[in-house]
Amino acid sequence: MQNYIIVFVGAGLGGVLRYWLSGFVYKFLSPIFPYGTLTVNVLGSFIIGIVMYYLDANELISQQLRLFLTIGLCGGLTTFSTFSYETINFLKEREYLYAGLNIFFNLFLTLFVLFITYKLSKIISGD
Repeated sequence: MQNYIIVFVGAGLGGVLRYWLSGFVYKFLSPIFPYGTLTVNVLGSFIIGIVMYYLDANELISQQLRLFLTIGLCGGLTTFSTFSYETINFLKEREYLYAGLNIFFNLFLTLFVLFITYKLSKIISGD
C-alpha cells in the first residue's frame, strides 16, 4: 500500500509541475506550437535518465524514491496522451508541417536526452 501512496503523491506533483511549466513556457513562446508539451516530455526524459542510469544504477536511491520519481513524478509530468491529441489536431487542421515537427521533436529530443543522460551517467560512474 505504501508504494501506491508514493506513486500517487509523485504523480500529483508531476501533474502540477506539468501544468505550471507548460503555462510558464507559453509566456515566452507562441502557443501556435505545443512547446509546453515538448518541454515537459524532454524534462521527464532527462529526469528518468538521471534516476535510472545514474542514481538507481549506482544504488544511490531507495526503491521508494525511484518509484516516486519515475512512475510517480515523471508519469504525472510527461504527456504522451496530450502529445498524441495535439498531433491529431494538427492533422485535422491540415497543419502537416506542425504535426511532423511535433512528432519529430517529441520523439527525437526525448530519446536524445535519455541517451545523453545514459552516457553521462556512465562517464560519471567511471564505467
